[in-house]
Amino acid sequence: MTTNEEIAALKTQVAELAHRTGVLEDIQSIRTLQFKYGYYFDRWLFGEVIDLFAEDCELHFLNGIFKGKAGVRRMFGGGMGISGPEYGVLTDHLMMQDIVDVAPDRMTAKGRFRCFLMGGIHETKTEKTPIPSQFWEGGIYENTYIKENGVWKFKVFNYNLVWQAEYDKGWAHSELKLLMVSPFTKTYPENPRGPDLLKTEPFQFWPNTFIVPFHYPHPVTGKK
Repeated sequence: MTTNEEIAALKTQVAELAHRTGVLEDIQSIRTLQFKYGYYFDRWLFGEVIDLFAEDCELHFLNGIFKGKAGVRRMFGGGMGISGPEYGVLTDHLMMQDIVDVAPDRMTAKGRFRCFLMGGIHETKTEKTPIPSQFWEGGIYENTYIKENGVWKFKVFNYNLVWQAEYDKGWAHSELKLLMVSPFTKTYPENPRGPDLLKTEPFQFWPNTFIVPFHYPHPVTGKK
């Protein structure tokens, strides 16, 4: 006959397995959230992008911090005069090398992703845009996610633009300045599309060498 101790042990084991399964489901949901963000941004679907964010969120870009959904909307709204799919515009975001760690309570998580972007404007597009004709971009996301009403959303969206280069020149001969954006000098509302805060540390990018801090400890030594 099964003893009370054995029944209790089985219940504990089932609870542990259910938690581990739930964590795996959370990781998959967060990966899918990040990938869907990339697909929406490919076609400049900023309404869909903004809906991926929690109400009380932050967006970090270059040296600026945008607060809440209002800040996110200011950052993405009508980005560079383009909203929605447009003829002759290419901005394909490849999301890869994902590492996602879910908190024990399964209500928050952290994720690191690499973005590789291919962008440009087709020669038959007559309207002018600030986008270069052909360019590469690489960056690192170190994001925090939150579960709201059972749905994972961006809590802290932290995109670190690491390098940009014109296609024909390549990264070895890239300019010592970004191609179509530059660090912010003014905050909102003085800058209508500016951030709420400016970071104190200077913005860095290639060819400078820097490390985007890892959210996770070393898997063998346990050190940060």
